Amino acid sequence: LSLGLAAPPTVRIVHSGLACNIEEERYSERVYTIREGETLELTCLVTGHPRPQIRWTKTAGSASDRFQDSSVFNETLRISNIQRHQGGRYYCKAENGLGSPAIKSIRVDVYYLDDPIVTVHQSIGEAKEQFYYERTVFLRCVANSNPPVRYSWRRGQEVLLQGSDKGVEIYEPFFTQGETKILKLKNLRPQDYANYSCIASVRNVCSIPDKMVSFRLSNKTASPSIKLLVDDPIVVNPGEAVTLVCVTTGGEPAPSLTWVRSAGILPEKTVLNGGTLTIPAIAAEDAGTYSCIANNNVGNPAKKSTNIIVRALKKGRFWITPDPYHKDDNIQIGREVKISCQVEAIPSEELTFSWFKNGRPLRSSERMVITQTDPDVSPGTTNLDIIDLKFTDFGTYTCVASLKGGGISDISIDVNISSSTVPPNLTVPQEKSPLVTREGDTIELQCQVTGKPKPIILWSRADKEVAMPDGAMQTESYDGILRIVNVSREMTGTYRCQTSQYNGFNVKPREALVQLIVQYPPAVEPTFLEIRQGQGRSITMSCRVLRAYPTRVLTYEWRLGSKLLRTGQFDLQDSTEYTVSSLSRDSYGIYNCNIINEAGAGRCSFLVTGKAYAPEFYYDTYNPLWQNRPRVYSYSLQWTQMNPNAVDRILAYRLGIRQAGQQRWWEQEITVNGNIQRGELITYNLTELIKPEAYEVRLTPITRFGEGDSTIRVIKYSGKKIFMSEGMREFHCGFEDGNICLFTQDDTDNFDWTKQSTATRDTKYTPNTGPNADRTGSKEGFYMYIETSRPRLEGEKARLVSPVFSVAPKNPYGATNTAYCFSFYYHMYGQHIGSLNVYLRLKGQTAIENPLWSSSGNKGQHWNQARVNINPPTSFQLIFEGIRGPGIEGDIAIDDVSIVEGECMKSDQPANNLRSGAVGTLAHIRLIPVIILMSVLSHQR
Repeated sequence: LSLGLAAPPTVRIVHSGLACNIEEERYSERVYTIREGETLELTCLVTGHPRPQIRWTKTAGSASDRFQDSSVFNETLRISNIQRHQGGRYYCKAENGLGSPAIKSIRVDVYYLDDPIVTVHQSIGEAKEQFYYERTVFLRCVANSNPPVRYSWRRGQEVLLQGSDKGVEIYEPFFTQGETKILKLKNLRPQDYANYSCIASVRNVCSIPDKMVSFRLSNKTASPSIKLLVDDPIVVNPGEAVTLVCVTTGGEPAPSLTWVRSAGILPEKTVLNGGTLTIPAIAAEDAGTYSCIANNNVGNPAKKSTNIIVRALKKGRFWITPDPYHKDDNIQIGREVKISCQVEAIPSEELTFSWFKNGRPLRSSERMVITQTDPDVSPGTTNLDIIDLKFTDFGTYTCVASLKGGGISDISIDVNISSSTVPPNLTVPQEKSPLVTREGDTIELQCQVTGKPKPIILWSRADKEVAMPDGAMQTESYDGILRIVNVSREMTGTYRCQTSQYNGFNVKPREALVQLIVQYPPAVEPTFLEIRQGQGRSITMSCRVLRAYPTRVLTYEWRLGSKLLRTGQFDLQDSTEYTVSSLSRDSYGIYNCNIINEAGAGRCSFLVTGKAYAPEFYYDTYNPLWQNRPRVYSYSLQWTQMNPNAVDRILAYRLGIRQAGQQRWWEQEITVNGNIQRGELITYNLTELIKPEAYEVRLTPITRFGEGDSTIRVIKYSGKKIFMSEGMREFHCGFEDGNICLFTQDDTDNFDWTKQSTATRDTKYTPNTGPNADRTGSKEGFYMYIETSRPRLEGEKARLVSPVFSVAPKNPYGATNTAYCFSFYYHMYGQHIGSLNVYLRLKGQTAIENPLWSSSGNKGQHWNQARVNINPPTSFQLIFEGIRGPGIEGDIAIDDVSIVEGECMKSDQPANNLRSGAVGTLAHIRLIPVIILMSVLSHQR
């Protein structure tokens, strides 16, 4: 049988759920229209063996528009409460490793209509508040929608049309493409003061009702104006309550007031009451510009703003500058020395400094000059210049920063000037560079700083332009120590420590370098590998080093469980191998190879087992279900074995079966004689299954090693008599299974046939047409029908195409074609019934469709059976064509299609009987997708 069964994937998309209509756009794409808020349900029907993996994805819109930022990996894609941004093209992709993946797509169009909004403008600027008689007024109506909205205007109850009133003009601005409708009232007249309504409509598509908005135009109609009853700016201390009051000074209708903040959203604690905004306890992060906006849809909104400034004083620092006229970094008697102090102050204009020496206030004098640095050069900075340093000038100098507004604590900075005030020096202790550590440890890099005062030390990377472990390019340290937690290998390299001018001398920075070496254990591959092999055969395992530090002095050891097998040392090679020449029961297990350096070990693990691979269920069995007794059904379970020759011969399968939802498995063994070939189809008939229950089936291969991998599938009862007899001489389809017996929708028609049952039909179905049960009288049973409600038009066609039935010759010299009885049930009830036509399409004659049967008009509320003899000379397809009649009560349905070898019974044979004159002999009908005759496949074990 070789690999004849293995088949690349095929895929079709079918829809259920709440579509308004489905359009098959000629040669381009399928469009599925749905109302916003409804449930989208798309199902991907696949064939192929092994069973293909299914994945739904979406394109259109932004990258973040991927639904739930992920893919859906099961057959049915369901989006409840669909929103407009979820429209777009959905792709179903099926792949099983054979051939190219199969991909089909459908475009989903989400329909919606938002409430319309009317805005009013004057042609002359808004300088004067009132609308005088000579003014021209524009009423502009806008509504977001899909499909594009249509607008109509009313004045009172009167519908306004272009040309119906000379003083009124109605138009759409060119640039908005129908999203806006403008009503222009030229030179206002007394009758123009009225109530205007704008009606937005999407013509009831998806049953979306029209929406209306009204606006009363009067001689008082005016755009808004406001004023703020607050200062600008408002300067406050942290913790104070701030209240902003905004009042309207004009506008008809009365404007609505909103507050916004330029830097984003309003603080969470904000209390809003009409036009009054209160921030109970303000913090620094609440500072910024706050704006009051008034809008009444007349003219432009009015906006007034104020700036809130929250006082703050922080980050006090100082630096000492030795005499700038000499190249000496030291402080010397008789020379100049300058002390600078800096703070961050908000608002900067309230900042004041005062200087003290040994606690006594200092005033600026000829020898002690106090200055403020230009804020553009260095904001918030004051300097004390000691012109000619004397021994008596030694002492403690203090600068105090404060804000004039008060309420904020002062910042006080002490600077000592004495004979021991000396510039800094940096050294690295000998044992602290290079520093060797292991990945994951905590490490301290150290620079010793001497001098008085000790400045802030700045750490950075010296070897490359990358950030420090905390993410900044430079890290500050007050004691010269850089502490790194959880060291990683990327942190290996050279680090620079250097003095800053802050809290020290304003001189050329001193710097030193520290080298850090991070050791890490070997990274190896594969970290885990499963090897399956039968007894008596050999295997070789290989473990390779990818990275390690230190890279030399690597040793390795191979173990099976805890038993040491071999040890050794790497020279120049980067991998080690271990071979088991003949596997036995004792040599199965977990093999570990540890590769070791000073920092630790890397491990390759190999699970060596004789477990058989999983069987792969064959899902494309054509109608595997049959029934011969009223309460039970049988199912033809089929599978192939994955890699049957990889391990020991499969002796049996353990079959487990349980009713869906039950806990307990019933188990039995199916013995296997001889070797299973790759791709061989194995069939086992499950009998005595209770209708209409579904079952879970578990299949486990067994070798002398023991149990292999299991596979589970669900089998479902599909409701009606559907079977293929031995030799495939019969075909029966009641449209119960998910793939509707491989019938397909024709691409050249106007709309689709729909699968439906009375139990699942839309509650809004059209009465007085269509079946109220399937052919057997079941409310749960399915049938195919054409939905003739809007937007369908008279004469539009829906065509359903059968699979290809292949006919194999019985006898090469025979001259007669085998006859088949083709029968089906049809339901044509309703006052607007159109026509149902059936055609026969022969292989090689794609363009020629022979009419087989036809019927038109109302046939009453019941199912009728049609039977036709056919004598096809070659492979053929059947086509059901439903044509819409003059109205919505015209739903046509079909059910229980069958093709049986032999002529129809003579008693009730219909008159229209089509015979083909071509020569050739026919025997078994078989389906092309199944490739091999069923009698060969039923290689029963």
